[in-house]
Amino acid sequence: MKILKRIGIVLLAVIMLAVLYFVYGLYINPKSPKGAARYENGDTEISIHYYRPLKRDRLIFGSQEDGALVPYGAYWRLGANLITRIKTNKNLALANRELDAGTYGLYTYPYKDHWVLVVHENFRGFSAAEPDPSGVLMKINITTQTLEEPLERFTIDFKEQNIRMRWDTTQVLIPFSK
Repeated sequence: MKILKRIGIVLLAVIMLAVLYFVYGLYINPKSPKGAARYENGDTEISIHYYRPLKRDRLIFGSQEDGALVPYGAYWRLGANLITRIKTNKNLALANRELDAGTYGLYTYPYKDHWVLVVHENFRGFSAAEPDPSGVLMKINITTQTLEEPLERFTIDFKEQNIRMRWDTTQVLIPFSK
C-alpha cells in the first residue's frame, strides 16, 4: 500500500512539473513572444493576435530538403505556439472576399511566389497540426514580395488598407476594405 502511495506522489509530482514547464514556456517566458496588431478607423476595429518566432540564423522559407523551417507548400500556423487569430467588429472584404464580423483563425501554405492564406472558423488552442478542413471559410492566394533586408522576427502589422506579414526576406500584403 505504501509503495502505491509513493508511486502516486511521484507521478503527481512529474505531472505538476510538466504542467509548470508548459506554462512557463508558453506564457511566462516564451521563445516566441506574443504579438498583436490593431487597426482602428471610425467604428471599424480589427485586431490580430499571434506569436513572433525569430529567424536565429535559420533558413525560414524554402524546400524541405534544404531544411527550411517553413517548407514551401506545407501547412504553417503563421507564427508559433497558439493559433493566430483575427477579430473584426464589422464585415470586411478581405482580398475582395466577404468576411463577416467575428473571430477567426489564420494559417497559410507558403510558396516561393505566393501564399495561400486560410481563414478558419477555429481560433482557439494549439496550431501545430493542420486544422480540420471542414472549418475552412475561405482560401486566398496572395503574391509574395521580397524584402531588401531580412527581418529577424515574424511581424504582422497594418499598412494603409493592408494586413502586412513579414519575416526574413518575404512579405505579403493582404488588402482589406470595410
